[in-house]
Amino acid sequence: MKHNYREDFPILQKRELIYLDSAATSQKPRQVIEAMTHFYESENANPMRGLYELSVQATE
Repeated sequence: MKHNYREDFPILQKRELIYLDSAATSQKPRQVIEAMTHFYESENANPMRGLYELSVQATE
């Protein structure tokens, strides 16, 4: 079974694009965007800098 990896990248769904400039910035797959969104919405804090609950979660 062949996986269409373009489907994992939202930007590649919105435009016909071949992205080769990944040395500086790589495109993120949907799974990474969702994980980052969850982190910023639920657990964003300074890691390794505090003993309060959000900081501990961010560190983990």
